[in-house]
Amino acid sequence: MRITLERSNLLKSLNHVHRVVERRNTIPILSNVLLRAEGDSLSLKATDLDLEITEATPASVEQAGATTVPAHLLYEIVRKLPDGSEVLLATTPDGAAMTVASGRSKFSLQCLPEQDFPDLTAGSFSHSFSLKATDLKMLIDRTQFAISTEETRYYLNGIYFHTIESGGDLKLRAVATDGHRLARAEVEAPSGSEGMPGIIIPRKTVGEIQKLSDNAEAIARVELSDAKIRLTVGSIVLTSKLIDGTFPDYQRVIPAGNDKELRIDCGAFAQAVDRVSTISSERGRAVKLALSEGQMTLTVNNPDSGSATEELSATYESDPMEIGFNAKYLLDITGQLSGDEAIFLLADAGSPTLIRDTAGGDALYVLMPMRV
Repeated sequence: MRITLERSNLLKSLNHVHRVVERRNTIPILSNVLLRAEGDSLSLKATDLDLEITEATPASVEQAGATTVPAHLLYEIVRKLPDGSEVLLATTPDGAAMTVASGRSKFSLQCLPEQDFPDLTAGSFSHSFSLKATDLKMLIDRTQFAISTEETRYYLNGIYFHTIESGGDLKLRAVATDGHRLARAEVEAPSGSEGMPGIIIPRKTVGEIQKLSDNAEAIARVELSDAKIRLTVGSIVLTSKLIDGTFPDYQRVIPAGNDKELRIDCGAFAQAVDRVSTISSERGRAVKLALSEGQMTLTVNNPDSGSATEELSATYESDPMEIGFNAKYLLDITGQLSGDEAIFLLADAGSPTLIRDTAGGDALYVLMPMRV
């Protein structure tokens, strides 16, 4: 194999694929990226056996061929080459090494044979549809923070995507929960998604999809089966296994009878929570909200270091009440709200609270209270 290509193109593609490769691998080939040169392009592929990303980039191919080289090492080399340079990739006749040359820099990397590289065979897909990459990114952005990190409840270690009838329209809905908070977002269901199986996309795959969906003009093509998802955005193809489990009936934890409405300036509230939580301990991050007509008082007490209070004006006309929340969870949710005001729908100090965005009804959050 012998090819020449722009450093910027190679770096961009390596940036997309090398993140999939785990830093520590017991199987040496999984530390490598597969490079295949043919026609007028170079295709790169990386996998961790659960997730696979391939991308093609333009190249001047003198001699077609394929090999695998250490992914993180190649990425670091190309990243440190000067802007605007051209890179030559050439394998030795025996295929045991690959030269990476640019200007006066020259590196030799050990290769492993292409035929040893695993292939995440996709099988057949039962459903396929296309949607704007920005819509997909919005669904992930609004829900990703609520994914559980508790490995024992593995079925919560991802985002649940499914279609649902809502207000007479079919919606594509994303839901994530860790048992303490729940995030839900939805968009109009794209054509072809009707009757799709409910799927749980793993946390690592979610993070990669989020990074691929930055282009505002891009269209994401989604193909699904019960066990796998394949996503195509431009020249990038991502294939991933899905979490094999049943997502809980999340509708049961969304309260319907919360009749106490609180409206508060989102930015001022987030800043106040951030300020008073400075004094909280790592273990107990509770902030108490005391609500009375037209006013909210935030309080944090830490027996080891002191206390903090701050008052905010708020729109609240129900009976006075006190309720406690985890400060970090409050900040995670308010960070996703795009409207000027946050709407809290409360029942009592021990029941889940519903939080909505004034900028539209496509996202909804449920937060469990803490004892304070």
